[in-house]
Amino acid sequence: MRVFVTGATGFVGSAVVPELIGAGHEVVGLARSDDGAAALKEAGAEVFRGSLEDPEGLARAADGADGVIHLAFVHDFADFDAAGATDLRAIEAMGAALAGSDRPLVVTSGTAIAPSGRLVTETDAPAPGTHRTPSEEAAVALAERGVRASVVRLAPSVHGRGDHGFVPHLIRIAREKGESAYIGDGANRWPGVHRSDAAGLFRLVLEQAPAGTRWHAADEEGVPVRDLAEVIGRHLDVPVVSVPAERAGEHFGFLGRFAGVDNPTSSAATRERLGWRPTGPGLLADLDEGHYFD
Repeated sequence: MRVFVTGATGFVGSAVVPELIGAGHEVVGLARSDDGAAALKEAGAEVFRGSLEDPEGLARAADGADGVIHLAFVHDFADFDAAGATDLRAIEAMGAALAGSDRPLVVTSGTAIAPSGRLVTETDAPAPGTHRTPSEEAAVALAERGVRASVVRLAPSVHGRGDHGFVPHLIRIAREKGESAYIGDGANRWPGVHRSDAAGLFRLVLEQAPAGTRWHAADEEGVPVRDLAEVIGRHLDVPVVSVPAERAGEHFGFLGRFAGVDNPTSSAATRERLGWRPTGPGLLADLDEGHYFD
């Protein structure tokens, strides 16, 4: 299959590309820069120069492919609404190019946009009003237009070497403040998945998933954030402390809105229906390998 991949040079995308090539697929990766283009060529992929801000270009690339994996997202924590609108336009453009073809379009979302505080399953719709909700709904609706569209929800902590997501930010904050913190009792849970396992799931969804379905890239249902803070504190040799919820923004900055989220997530249906078998280390074990603290 000839697969167009947006976000192909990102943390997850740079694992998806070799996963696809290793399975015999051809990859065309979206690149905004010369460095990104060089990285794709080195990985054995073709290059399509463009960006998420060019929906017409994305449509051309999708039209020339047998399938699309959409990983790219503008992570603008200052303006989530604008980032979500850009994502939606990209999905609509690529979906229109694939309409009536039954070709796959795999759209990326997150488990944390589903209802909080209870175990989230693949059948749960996203909560209203989140920045990813319109994208999920648009992807699922494409099934009615002859696109084999599906959604992969990533755990908030996709971890591994090269991670630049939430966990490195927690470590940076702990270094700067001299203490590793959690909110309240720290019992709220973050699901986790190693990026190599996430990459394997994207390939399986591309190859197998029926139209209009949602899948969960969550190896661990939920790691208590207190346990995460304790591992960080041990490696940095700083005290582990509780921060009241009303001080979350003051202590964690932009991460304050996420640090207290309770997002236990099941991937039982994903494993059963697609045969997904994660093999990478868990989040705490990955942290204990030490590379996060180099």
